[in-house]
Amino acid sequence: MPLTRRDLIAGSLASAFAAPVAARDGSPKGIEAARFGVRANADSDQTRALQKAIDETTRAQQPLWLAPGRYRSGPLRLSSGTRIIGAKDATRLQFVQGPALFMAQDAGAITLETLTIDGGNIRLGNGALVSFSTATNLRLAGCTIVNAGGNAVALTQCSGTVEGNTITNSADNALFSLDGRLTIRGNTVAKSGNGGIRVWQSAKRSDGSIIENNTIEDTQAHSGGDGQNGNAINVYRAERVIVRGNTIRRAAFTAVRGNAASHIVIRDNTCTDLGEVAIYSEFDFVDATIVDNVIDTAAMGIAVTNMDHGGHLAMVRDNVIRNMTNKRPQGGPDAYGVGIGVEADSTVSGNTIENAPVMGIVVGSGKYLRDCKVTANSVRDAGIGVGVSVVEGAGKAEITSNVFSAIRSGAVVGLAWDKAVTGDLTRGGADKFPQLTIRDNKVG
Repeated sequence: MPLTRRDLIAGSLASAFAAPVAARDGSPKGIEAARFGVRANADSDQTRALQKAIDETTRAQQPLWLAPGRYRSGPLRLSSGTRIIGAKDATRLQFVQGPALFMAQDAGAITLETLTIDGGNIRLGNGALVSFSTATNLRLAGCTIVNAGGNAVALTQCSGTVEGNTITNSADNALFSLDGRLTIRGNTVAKSGNGGIRVWQSAKRSDGSIIENNTIEDTQAHSGGDGQNGNAINVYRAERVIVRGNTIRRAAFTAVRGNAASHIVIRDNTCTDLGEVAIYSEFDFVDATIVDNVIDTAAMGIAVTNMDHGGHLAMVRDNVIRNMTNKRPQGGPDAYGVGIGVEADSTVSGNTIENAPVMGIVVGSGKYLRDCKVTANSVRDAGIGVGVSVVEGAGKAEITSNVFSAIRSGAVVGLAWDKAVTGDLTRGGADKFPQLTIRDNKVG
């Protein structure tokens, strides 16, 4: 069928509308926001024009390109297929009012890339600058998010990738994922008010998120508490999460805290200057693998606890732990200064611990001890090398082939809760405790 003049005009307009804007490097970026009346560096609120630009480019299945400049805006609603791209470190969205800057609900694929999002420290309550629900193919990449007056990013039932972003000075959390499945990779997080990265489930179930190669610094606990805040990475009720290769410095409480987080893997992280336990697996969990981490300066290096709440089964292997302190935010007589602590069905092997003023390794807490094995560890410069519970009701432990040096109060000592009640069991007296196997340890 021959084309009419009207067909040709319509086709030309559609082609012009869909034509991408070329970046300086020649790569296509998307449809320029200025075509919809969006003005860079204007003092006026650009929300209406930006929303129109987002809606139109999403319908056209094209990215929206925001040229360098500052854009003042309130809430912007995104839908499936929205892609917004800016110039790295040059496109700045300045939040002016509302519950969030970017919002999406029941969305599919959403991309935010190389934008700077400035919350201006405007209070958000429980909200977030970026607040998405049910985004099934999310990509948040290369963005800089600063000065959030609540959470910087809050994602509910979302899957996808959060990669290469810088998130600084959030009043609450930098990134909060609930009931999702994310890859959180290569981000830089600093100066969070209550938490760095939180991966939570509303009930105990598989999550499968990966948190890797992030740098997280200066995590505070402005809302207080005894451990619910102040954690660089917190995994709660989310199962089968992998936390690996992260660099964590200066958290008020913990570098990596797994709470009721079964089948968690925590490996190859570098954790320094922590106020409480550096790596924690606590409460109702099954199976924690904590291997190949480096920990320097904390009240306690690694704790695998709460057998009384069902917490059990752990492998703590080949970690380097040094410079423990007996000072933590809560204070009190149990302020730690301990390298590693375990309670139930756990193996502690191949770890190197140096400078633990109270104890290198503690095995069991009162009657809460069951089937633990401590083998082939090196403990140097400690008060007690290994303390093991010997109270009535405590279970079995095997302490073998460890190397102890510069130990001040005994290589292996029996404990009644937090008090030493035996001498050094490597020198005699172990036969009084048939539940213990103590052999082949070298004491220098």
